[in-house]
Amino acid sequence: MTGGEVAVTGLGLVTAAGIGVEETWRGVCEGRSTAALDPEMGDVPVPMSCRVQGFDADAVMGSQVWRTDRTVHLAIAAVREAVADAGLDPRGWDGARVAVVVGVGCESRDASLRATAKYLDHAYDTVSPLTIPRMLTNAAAGEIGIALNALGPSLAVNTACASGATALAAARDLLLAGRCDIALAGGAEAACHPMTSVSFSQMKALSTRLHDPAGASRPFDADRDGFVLGEGAGILVLERAADARARRGPVRALFAGHGLSGDGHHPTAGHPEGAGIERAFRAALADAGMDVVDIDHVNAHGTSTPMNDRIEGRTMSRLFRGRPPAVTSPKGVLGHTLGAAGAIDAALSVLSLQRGTIPPTANLHRLDPDLDLDVVAKTPRSVRLDTVASNSLGFGGHNAVLILRRA
Repeated sequence: MTGGEVAVTGLGLVTAAGIGVEETWRGVCEGRSTAALDPEMGDVPVPMSCRVQGFDADAVMGSQVWRTDRTVHLAIAAVREAVADAGLDPRGWDGARVAVVVGVGCESRDASLRATAKYLDHAYDTVSPLTIPRMLTNAAAGEIGIALNALGPSLAVNTACASGATALAAARDLLLAGRCDIALAGGAEAACHPMTSVSFSQMKALSTRLHDPAGASRPFDADRDGFVLGEGAGILVLERAADARARRGPVRALFAGHGLSGDGHHPTAGHPEGAGIERAFRAALADAGMDVVDIDHVNAHGTSTPMNDRIEGRTMSRLFRGRPPAVTSPKGVLGHTLGAAGAIDAALSVLSLQRGTIPPTANLHRLDPDLDLDVVAKTPRSVRLDTVASNSLGFGGHNAVLILRRA
């Protein structure tokens, strides 16, 4: 079966705001940042993160925890919740018709650094044979297939911080092409690591507001100075809407369209005029058969860096002809989860559609005067939403825009 509408039937989340969809939703709606000084960061210049607390990897992975990395653990926890939320049982499905598409931005830092230290000491026979399997960014997709008997197309997507959104776009395409009947798609990232912090710190990408960690991540605020590293996973179960309804499964939202583009501009900086973002947004609208006036809400990439928020904000204002819809960025609460961010944002967008609520952008005290945006701040906004756009932007000039519609 090909064509038709694609439905979101299940959601799974693990974030610094909570383990599970409801805890995460409650946290983002409260608008309270999860950023804190992080002892596990050691003596790096910016020892701050939005780390997932209370996560029991042993309970999630069982006897397989020893051979897998934290990114995999977060992904498995999220996918199990998503599959249960969709009312599906892997023991009863045709695994050959179940696809897995997971976006991950970075390799396992721990596995890489441990192996590198032993290599530099010429202790070659002590390097773990699991080093490469743990470093590979396809590990999350592969381990999901092993854990849930998902034997259809299995893809690992890396478009940096747009990875999770790009994975969802690819999964939708697989469904519409008839390559699978169910797709387990999203992103995962265990980014709260000293080496990651040092690298971003050297790029001047991180907030240095160490005197006020809880106020450090402040998307679109006039005093923003960088992002805070986060970690987490977001997995969505996608099915053709007709199939979901035929099995009387939940249809939480419709995945109406997507647009992807490249800036072709710079290894890390976005195009200064937002040309790539605009192309992706217009492509998503065309794919969904919509116009800008049909978008009720934008879940922005909004990282809290001066450059990203300025480029994205100005592009949204231009696209919506100076009258942009309500905008929010969950990164004020969750930090920047890199490869997982787009999938987490997509799941939150589905919840906004279902519940008629836009979570606030944490720490927005004074909107950047150069931005003509309606950014939701301080408290959640209750409003009927029919269509939401979710933006994701990644190093290398990767842009992904997803459009989700009320079921």
